[in-house]
Amino acid sequence: MSSSPITLITGGSRGLGAQMALALARDGHDIVLTYREAAAAADAVVAQIQALGRRALALPLDVADPTSFPAFAERVGAGLKAWNASQLDGLINNAGAGAHASFAETTPAQFDAMLAIHLKGPFFLTQALLPLLADGASVLNVSSGLARFTIPGYAAYAAMKGAVEVLTRYQAKELAARGIRVNTLAPGAIATDFGGGAVRDNAELNRFVASVTALGRVGEAEDIGGAAAALMRPGAGWITGQRIEASGGMFL
Repeated sequence: MSSSPITLITGGSRGLGAQMALALARDGHDIVLTYREAAAAADAVVAQIQALGRRALALPLDVADPTSFPAFAERVGAGLKAWNASQLDGLINNAGAGAHASFAETTPAQFDAMLAIHLKGPFFLTQALLPLLADGASVLNVSSGLARFTIPGYAAYAAMKGAVEVLTRYQAKELAARGIRVNTLAPGAIATDFGGGAVRDNAELNRFVASVTALGRVGEAEDIGGAAAALMRPGAGWITGQRIEASGGMFL
């Protein structure tokens, strides 16, 4: 059996997911990461993880397609077997996409896309991976600061993240018999390519976010990678069913 913890991260080819993967690799985790289309970017993250002395595997996955989850779980199992392992010690449901539209202008198609990616996906992917999760494993569902504070234009996206936070509490309760703990990590505004890179590239928006953030700057992907790694450590083993916001104190 593998002596190193193994964590699966969805959407691990870029942005927050890539930084989570690297932070966990530095903590001694071997990593399975997923990507939807960016195979080259995923391979680059794999190479960075391997350069840290850890094992890594990139697998394609569309989190909006739950019919693909049983076959995906089989591929994960095969990957673990190749590492002389059989179980995952961690799962981070990170993959996501944004939809910027006012409540009045949000279409059913936009709403359904947010539902599929951000709620239905994590719900049924975690369900499909339950047989591979070790007793005592840690699950982390990624939410958003937008589930606490309100910025017009994100009603559908934020509503799904609010639902994920409720789901986290139910998972924490129902999976506790196996010692599996489940928490929510809610990032604030982060300078990545998410949402077209607005927080990163729009100087006015960047200044505004910094002005309403207690620590006085926009978040970076590395900030969230570090927070995720901290929550997956054994020292956080008494934390479950909780929402932890990593926003630098945005809108306190």
